[in-house]
Amino acid sequence: MYIGLDIGTSSVKAILLGEDQSLIASATSELTVERPHPGWSEQDPDSWWAACEQVLDELKNKVPTELSAVKGIGLSGHMHGATLLDKAGRPLRPCILWNDGRSGKQCAELAEKEPKFMSLGGNLVMPGFTAPKLQWVRENEPEIFAGTAMVLLPKDYVRFKLTGEYVGDMSDSAGTLWMDVAKRDWSDDLLAATGLTRNQMPRLVEGSESSGVMTAEHCSRWGFDTPPVIAGGGGDNAASACGVGAVDPGSAFVSLGTSGVLFVTNERFSPNVDGAVHAFCHAVPETWHQMGVILSATDSLNWLSGILKKSPGELTNALGQISGPSPVSFLPYLGGERTPHNDVDIRAGFSGISHDTDDLVLTHAVMDGVAFALMDCLEALSVAGTRIDRVLAVGGGSRSRTWLEIIASLLNVSVNVPVDGDFGASLGAARLGQAAALGTTDGIFTRPALKASIDPVPSLTETYAEAYDRWRKLYPALKQAGF
Repeated sequence: MYIGLDIGTSSVKAILLGEDQSLIASATSELTVERPHPGWSEQDPDSWWAACEQVLDELKNKVPTELSAVKGIGLSGHMHGATLLDKAGRPLRPCILWNDGRSGKQCAELAEKEPKFMSLGGNLVMPGFTAPKLQWVRENEPEIFAGTAMVLLPKDYVRFKLTGEYVGDMSDSAGTLWMDVAKRDWSDDLLAATGLTRNQMPRLVEGSESSGVMTAEHCSRWGFDTPPVIAGGGGDNAASACGVGAVDPGSAFVSLGTSGVLFVTNERFSPNVDGAVHAFCHAVPETWHQMGVILSATDSLNWLSGILKKSPGELTNALGQISGPSPVSFLPYLGGERTPHNDVDIRAGFSGISHDTDDLVLTHAVMDGVAFALMDCLEALSVAGTRIDRVLAVGGGSRSRTWLEIIASLLNVSVNVPVDGDFGASLGAARLGQAAALGTTDGIFTRPALKASIDPVPSLTETYAEAYDRWRKLYPALKQAGF
């Protein structure tokens, strides 16, 4: 038996898998986010632990016999969160989350001061990353900074509570901007740029390796026969890749969730800093990955749903089969954009609305706009030398075959659709827990069975290529106009 614990921003989810990776039971506990000032986003680290206690208690109540046989536990979590601990391992302040935007000034200063953030770190210095958050604390909360004995990412604080050990994995830690990502190790130079040393960083392990075992106290509480191994685990997207079997170089998936992700596994470190591509270590050894990230995928459709007072399913089902792009264009920048613009200030907009524009046209335009933004991601990945001919589709938006046909035709890739199931980060975490317990990755990270494969439609590929050329001119026009 194996457990996957996913520490998300809105909830903690636990799943219990059998030896054949069949789902035995699951449990979820909700979390809240605090926003004490505009642009701030924080969470109490102990709320993660309380939620983990709750879901493990629930599993014990549901399936105590199966839970007692657990051999390995894997962890996944939201990336980039700055969790600052004192010498006794107590949080000094709320965790500054991935979507906190307070450190824009520090980002510009760090990028100018230390260009190795973009060479060794392989990514633009953005407010979402951990390093500029610590620089903000250094400048604005000097007493807290001086008392910081350890900096952990969210899932690694949970690991500390489970094992008493300060350990991080490669994939999650690569998102701090303190790592030499190619060497899979902390960079003393990058740490020094924010006034830190590796003594304040956790020990690093691969995501599929053991990071320690559960304490005797916790084993007694939850009834484990032997102390389960705690795997290194991974950041949420790397763990999701493990859940869908995207661990071999060239394998890729597209996630149509609240945000959108185009994820590709690589055999080497392959950054494209200018295109705002995220280039990180993968959760499996000697492997890296790239991500193009858009901030509003299904979130754009949900926004339109609220405006039109119709459910997202009603809107997409009414659209049905399409014969070409929408006559209206939509820029899905409701909360800014990551890839390729790295622009927190840009906002969304429609272009081409007329008296004839109705709900169907607007729905079509929103779906096109998200697909065009994903095409931007593909273009940015191609600059780094990446080629993709097939992706697996996951996330709520993947339930719309029309949307997937648009994406397949525009990106000119085949889109595989898995059978219904949960292929999220908790599954990947459980698989990493299994790998750590068994001491091997062989046969662990299989790909899901498919229910469909959607190929590009040649007539749509041509018309969508033309529409994309027009669409990509809208961003610079909006910027120039001051939007």
